Amino acid sequence: MARVFVSCALPGDALDRLRREHQVVLGGERIGVRDEAFDRDAERFEAIVSVVTDRIDAALLDRAPRLRVVANVAVGYDNVDVGACRARAIVVTHTPGVLTEATADLAFGLMIGAARRFVEGDRLLRRGAFAGWTPSLLLGSPVHGATLGIVGLGRIGQAVARRARGFGMKVLYAGRRRASPDVERALSANATPVDELFARADFVSLHCPLTPETRHLADASMLARMKPTAVFVNTARGACVDEPALAAALASGRPGAAGLDVFEEEPQVHPSLLALENVVLAPHVGSADRPTREAMANLAVDSVLAVLSGRPPAHPVPQ
Repeated sequence: MARVFVSCALPGDALDRLRREHQVVLGGERIGVRDEAFDRDAERFEAIVSVVTDRIDAALLDRAPRLRVVANVAVGYDNVDVGACRARAIVVTHTPGVLTEATADLAFGLMIGAARRFVEGDRLLRRGAFAGWTPSLLLGSPVHGATLGIVGLGRIGQAVARRARGFGMKVLYAGRRRASPDVERALSANATPVDELFARADFVSLHCPLTPETRHLADASMLARMKPTAVFVNTARGACVDEPALAAALASGRPGAAGLDVFEEEPQVHPSLLALENVVLAPHVGSADRPTREAMANLAVDSVLAVLSGRPPAHPVPQ
């Protein structure tokens, strides 16, 4: 029976399954591997179930010499130093696929909410400032028939493109590699250089991983290409966006609005963004429906159980 550190409580029965086979030490919510419970037993842990707020770096790995697997409860794994794990023969896994539709739902909701100004309207009503209907009240941008630019046509990007077809949208996409002709035909998606995509699209939605190439991809020069009526959406990783540049761009009216679910210094949000009315802000809830979060937890636990029993996990991170 191995000793496993789990960053925090997880929804569903995944932890019960893990406890039936191994000793589980649970960290504190929002503390994770920084918890003293990890420090106390670091040398004994053979597995870590981590979340996106855990930084799994070389210094931490050096304190856990028996570690065999890091199972990250997320699709992205930029919080894990994969190279340092590889050097120590530690398997890293993630949870792709199961959160695709939930995240795509949230991305599309942010697009509509920002374009049609629902959240502004909610705030208007709650502060008692709605004086009655007028023809010019909260005029927004149309969604149906607009052009959607998707940066990163992976699982989630493709799911967003499928939703766009129901709104009669034209789909442009940019990414590290071109999609197959079958995918392009199925989604009616057209490959476009990323700078051209920012200029042409009425909506730009980020679905790319955080890499050195995508860090601050949406910077001042890229955002300046956008239309004054356009909407920028990010449900990928906060650091893909230069937040001060985005705040300045929104204040100047180009793009016209934004919807954000992720932030570079979570849980902090850049104060300039908080001050703007034309931004819809969500607290990193892209995958936050119950079945999705339970499925993510189960995938991570499946990975731990596989590795600790000498079997290959279903979803290893490429190393």
